Formats: sequence, structure tokens, C-alpha cells
Amino acid sequence: MKCVSCHINLVSEDKFTKFPCPSCMEEEVVRCIKCRRRNSEYACTKCGFKGP
Repeated sequence: MKCVSCHINLVSEDKFTKFPCPSCMEEEVVRCIKCRRRNSEYACTKCGFKGP
């Protein structure tokens, strides 16, 4: 499992979040705590939706 923003491997991380894409609700978005705190942009790989 990797962060969709910075692509860091999250296997050994315990502080991350995953949620369905707000647009298509089909793809799972996974983000590390650093990217969440920085409000790094992410994009859904299925529909292309971009979020903060």
C-alpha cells in the first residue's frame, strides 16, 4: 500500500488514512500523515478527481 501523493510505502506506517474517492466512490485513496498535514494534492487513479 502506497500514499497516492508521495508514493511512500505505508506497510510499516501506522498513521495513514484511506477512504473512497469522493467523486466515483470506487477507488480507494490512501494518504500518509505527512501529505495530509501538508494538504498535498492527490488524484484518483480511476476517474482523475483531484483533491487537497
